[in-house]
Amino acid sequence: MRRLLIGLVATVMTLIVAATAADFGSAIYAEYRWARGVRTANHLGFDPWVSILGFPFSTQARNHHYKEVEIRAAGVEHPVVGKVSLEATLHDIDLTQTSWLIGADAKLPVGEVESRIIVDSTHVGRFMGIKDLLVEAPEKESNDSPNTTESGISENHGLIFTGTPPSIGFDKKVSVSVDLSLTGEDQSTLVFTATGILTGAGTADQTVPDDRLAAVLAAFSSQMPGLKLPFAVAPTSEGARGSDIIIEGITTGVTVAVNGLRQS
Repeated sequence: MRRLLIGLVATVMTLIVAATAADFGSAIYAEYRWARGVRTANHLGFDPWVSILGFPFSTQARNHHYKEVEIRAAGVEHPVVGKVSLEATLHDIDLTQTSWLIGADAKLPVGEVESRIIVDSTHVGRFMGIKDLLVEAPEKESNDSPNTTESGISENHGLIFTGTPPSIGFDKKVSVSVDLSLTGEDQSTLVFTATGILTGAGTADQTVPDDRLAAVLAAFSSQMPGLKLPFAVAPTSEGARGSDIIIEGITTGVTVAVNGLRQS
């Protein structure tokens, strides 16, 4: 009897492991097909990262409904900045009118879309001509501060930009307080407005002579056009996360096309 019970338990466990492995395998294949579809539809040179969240996957596929999907594409060519990263989180995806294997031509009704475009410090610096630029969130603020969004984006005032301004007769590294805002008909131009010099702990701790102050602030002020969010979502916030500049938009009840990840 004991041997029979052990054998039965072993059989059940084997079936559970096999079913779980099959579920994970199906999820991985679905993610691969979706990534290939995004690559083809958006003319990327690589497969983006796609993750279908929630377990078990097979139940979601049978119900023609994915709970949550994350899409990330880093190092995407951009005509103004050079390279950007694109991210989107889709919630409550309706698969009724398409296959559980998402193709390049799919259009998907979704309950909510979180859309982000990201520019790292290196490419912000190159755009401004400040080769050693480092971007940081506002003083006394971290990614888990109450002032950050759910995705960890800081507020848009008082960011810390540290670097050496180019060709203005002042070749020392300084830290500058910078505010971010968006302008343009489609809110796709990011405005950097330098407001003052920062000194003390956590900064370059470098003062600027009065006769050079206006030139230094001007070197850290600029406008960066063409930052359209994936799936043409309107922006709702802009700020910093780590050493990156991020623009985010959140909207609900829309239909997204797979070819809409890259807007520029």
